[in-house]
Amino acid sequence: MLDSLYRAGVFTVYQLTLVVGILLMPLALMAGRLGVPMPVGDLVAAAGRAYESTA
Repeated sequence: MLDSLYRAGVFTVYQLTLVVGILLMPLALMAGRLGVPMPVGDLVAAAGRAYESTA
């Protein structure tokens, strides 16, 4: 029970980071043109690895 609840929570966090990454895409592109790196991709990748490790 607790394991499935944890897996659902990690999946929710993963989905939220994808949505945030998509919503911040214009800002990340503009920041990239200015030379400021945005670590949104790293955040999504870390959440993806955490979700894959629960499966």
